[in-house]
Amino acid sequence: MSTDYLPEIYVRLRAEFPEVAAVLDSLGQATSVAGPLDERTQRLVKLGIAVGAQAEGAVRSNARRALEAGVSNEELMHVVALTISTRGFPAAVAAFSWIKEVMMAGS
Repeated sequence: MSTDYLPEIYVRLRAEFPEVAAVLDSLGQATSVAGPLDERTQRLVKLGIAVGAQAEGAVRSNARRALEAGVSNEELMHVVALTISTRGFPAAVAAFSWIKEVMMAGS
């Protein structure tokens, strides 16, 4: 996993608590293989959860990872559109902003 995009505070937190970071990484791996969803679908689900929670860092991370897993820009924008009727227009606007920045950084 490339660490070029990781926020400095995240890197510092992992360095401060390496055992916790390792367990968190293991938990992430275990949940990924716990069911039948492929990586692409998992990324879209996680992105939707992050958008619903209005968790900016998680939205950005999962948008980046979704792109790496083959999700198209159009599919990411569909997640934004779906946000409107479920979480509301302000949440959709925030997600739109965060995801567009990720898309622009990757181009």
